[in-house]
Amino acid sequence: MTTSKPALTYRKAGPEDAPTLSAVGAATFLESYIEDIPGADLIKHCHRQHSTDVYERYLTGDDPRFACWIASFTATDAPVGYALTCPPDLPIDTDAHDIELKRIYVFSRFHGSGAGKQLHTLAEDYARTLNCKRLLLGTYEENVRAIAFYRREGYTKVGERQFQVGDQLFDDIIMGKDLSS
Repeated sequence: MTTSKPALTYRKAGPEDAPTLSAVGAATFLESYIEDIPGADLIKHCHRQHSTDVYERYLTGDDPRFACWIASFTATDAPVGYALTCPPDLPIDTDAHDIELKRIYVFSRFHGSGAGKQLHTLAEDYARTLNCKRLLLGTYEENVRAIAFYRREGYTKVGERQFQVGDQLFDDIIMGKDLSS
């Protein structure tokens, strides 16, 4: 039995996409952590971190490291995931040549479709056009699937942080990928 991959399209997001990103950001975050984080904390986090205003600020930021891409199911143009870069906001030493992959999420039914890899490639290629030397990200230390993906993409652990979701604190690892080669 042959399973074909769904037809997906990718595009750079603009400020007009903030409401879409708010909905997809909250939905993918909920889906990703529903088994790990108490519901009230998930909802509180989504209201704080995935509001339309938050995405508008990312999409209108003065620094060119603010950028976002949306993956959509081609047949319906419905969003299935996204990636967002920004200047680093991490508790490690960074400089103007670093960029953070702040968010990269794909709905679970599209895991294995290549959407995550393509979104990552778009973010990495963009970072290279800005002459960034390092791509950084934070991820939940128990998110085994994500950590394995990042390692396959050439990331190594460069630090740790605590990440607040609602009233809960979680341990994250910070990973980095050298882009200078």
